[in-house]
Amino acid sequence: MLADYGADVLKVERPATGDPARAYGPFPGDIPHQEKSGLFLHLNTNKKSVTLDFSTDTGRAILYELIRDADVVVENFSPLVKERLSFSYDDLTKLNPGIVLCSISNFGQTGPYRDWKAVDMTMYAFSGQMNGSGHLDAEPLKLADLLMQGQAGSAACTAIMASVMHQRRTGKGQAIDVAIAEVSVASADRRNTALIGYQYTGDMAIRDVMLPAALPVGYFPCADGYVCMTVAPPARWVRYVDMLGQPQLKTDERFKDPMAFASPQIKEELDLHLYTWLADNGKQEAMEKAQQHRIAGTAINSTVDVLSDPHLDARGFFVQADHPATGPLRYPGASIFVDGGGFSLRTTAPLLGQHNSAVYSGRLGMTKLEIGQLRSAGVL
Repeated sequence: MLADYGADVLKVERPATGDPARAYGPFPGDIPHQEKSGLFLHLNTNKKSVTLDFSTDTGRAILYELIRDADVVVENFSPLVKERLSFSYDDLTKLNPGIVLCSISNFGQTGPYRDWKAVDMTMYAFSGQMNGSGHLDAEPLKLADLLMQGQAGSAACTAIMASVMHQRRTGKGQAIDVAIAEVSVASADRRNTALIGYQYTGDMAIRDVMLPAALPVGYFPCADGYVCMTVAPPARWVRYVDMLGQPQLKTDERFKDPMAFASPQIKEELDLHLYTWLADNGKQEAMEKAQQHRIAGTAINSTVDVLSDPHLDARGFFVQADHPATGPLRYPGASIFVDGGGFSLRTTAPLLGQHNSAVYSGRLGMTKLEIGQLRSAGVL
């Protein structure tokens, strides 16, 4: 996010293997390749890449030199590893007194869980979110993969921008401690509302349907896929039956009482109208008709649908760029548009170590011979 909105971001990767994300799919043709990971290509636009083994004394000395003229350092070592590498905020301020150090870890830099192991799924479970997701008669369920890590990255980005403003006003740096566990506990994705609700009612989130209503809330099959529909009485009832082409239901005495919509018999009748209507409509058509009647309905899109969506196309959301390993691809662009500036896809994700010569020679003054010797020694 920082790189896409204008920051000069230097990514320090392991020699030979690079960022582990380079091994994650999807890959073009489903053939794994270090330079073709869809995840890596998406997350690393506009960055530069250097390789460096800073577990060695020489590599650590080179890293320290890079830090001397940096504004921000972002790291996600475990706190124990960071201590072994002499990479604390106090250590880095000796090199650069105004440095902003953003540390992203599982449970934070302090506390009894500081050194515990975790992955995205266990963070989701720890936060209490998993207890409320899934089916009532089955085990708790994890939803989107890497959701907690993604939210932690967004939180870190916001904190970094605030610290850079502080840095520019005062000349002083700051240490930022982002705990993925705490981002998950405070997440707006169900957790925050569940915590507030518990304090008001004493009820915990459970795995259950949201509303026992006859009107559609959820996902439903249509002629060529699925749609998501949310209709709640009484405000949307008239618009809903107009959408279905069933205007006679507006004057039906059974629907004068809002409690009627909790009746299983009513639900069976209304489901018949809905499914008959959906069988005659594709998901794009159903979505457009729902929106024409001011009903919150949308297609459940595939990746192909999203890439060809006319609204996203009209707003210029996707940006095409030519990567040396994959050729032209369409990339998700700005989720925030800023008048007169903002997002720009200046470069695609870097090849592993693509900027070694430019950075080590141009920024640190190394000769080609020195760079070659360090590469032969496995430091670069």
